[in-house]
Amino acid sequence: MDILAPILISIIAASTPLLFAAIGELVVEKSGVLNLGVEGMMLGGAVIAFIISVETGNSSLAIVAGAAMGAMMAGLFAVLTLGLLANQVATGLALTLFGIGLSALLGQGYVGTPLTALPKLNIAGLTDIPILGPVVFGQDILVYLSFVVTAIVAWFLYRTRAGLILRSVGENPHAAHAIGFPVIRIRLFAVLFGGAMAGLGGAYLSLSYTPMWAEGMSAGRGWIALALVVFATWRPGRVVLGAYLFGGLTLAQLHLQGMGSSAIPSQFLNMVPYIATIVVLVLISRDATRIRMNAPASIGKVFHPDG
Repeated sequence: MDILAPILISIIAASTPLLFAAIGELVVEKSGVLNLGVEGMMLGGAVIAFIISVETGNSSLAIVAGAAMGAMMAGLFAVLTLGLLANQVATGLALTLFGIGLSALLGQGYVGTPLTALPKLNIAGLTDIPILGPVVFGQDILVYLSFVVTAIVAWFLYRTRAGLILRSVGENPHAAHAIGFPVIRIRLFAVLFGGAMAGLGGAYLSLSYTPMWAEGMSAGRGWIALALVVFATWRPGRVVLGAYLFGGLTLAQLHLQGMGSSAIPSQFLNMVPYIATIVVLVLISRDATRIRMNAPASIGKVFHPDG
């Protein structure tokens, strides 16, 4: 029981950036857009949030800056794909490469710079409750925000007219356009939201999870977030489940390495979350009917109002 709370806290910490990035990408894909630049946007958000926090000492401003950086990079993607009708897959991959290079350039003077992690919520009398206290009432603001955002997204998509319109744009943009809905504008807002969420995921990495800056510190989490959307069959509740499942796998491989097992090479243990991602996707892809029923019908397809 003494080690249960630290394990749960570690799983939450490992899962939060995945949850932010995946829930943002889910909204993007629901609108019919496929943005493979999540990894680059996470790194952009991470480096800007870290720089702002170091230079100003204001963690709130750093969080906002991280989200804004992700949204700006997503805006670049939107200009190219929604405005200039560039291929979404190629542009997303280019955005990831751009984010990796830009973050390395901006952060080169901040490697090794110490930073105090985001403060944890501490409610007298509640945080001291065994296990439940530190797990539920001892997290930082971004952890709680990840759950709030997920709940709002689920409510928005399935309980509001605006959410229904967004989903209709993802299913059949030409029909939506024919009855007067601004397809490009709706997709633009969805892409910007997804970028902001990826930026928040990156900000969590550099401000809380490992309060430091290191080149490539997202370590493939953007790609896992993309896989989580498919794993969850485009359902917000399942995104939470998937994020915490893969967060637990990440923690498991770290503990196995900490145990110093000489029988298993550390390189193989580092591969565990990514191997699990591939296995899960292979298993899910066997049910092609379920994928077709849940995936937005127009995902990744270019739309032009005159086309």
